[in-house]
Amino acid sequence: MTRDLSLPPASAEERTSQESAERERLRFFTTPLSQRGWPPWLVYLLASLALVYLLNPTLGFFELLPDNLPIVGNLDEGAAFLLLWFGIVELLSGRKGSSPQGGE
Repeated sequence: MTRDLSLPPASAEERTSQESAERERLRFFTTPLSQRGWPPWLVYLLASLALVYLLNPTLGFFELLPDNLPIVGNLDEGAAFLLLWFGIVELLSGRKGSSPQGGE
């Protein structure tokens, strides 16, 4: 005999609360930094520097944290990826917001 240890189905209110919490967590990664007060030129500059840093081969010209340090060695690449991600979000939100003007 096996016992069913699954949780009972969540109520509609609990599901909507969980979905809104999940949307709020995702909003951190999908909201452009310019809407949070960052100047767009700074977001693009940091994203460009992050791209150069990520494309830099290991032990290239510069490395903020050596990769041979366990766990800590990859934090700089993670931060660079986030900067690049926010630059892409900024770029896409800028293109989405600008629409071609009708003929005047």
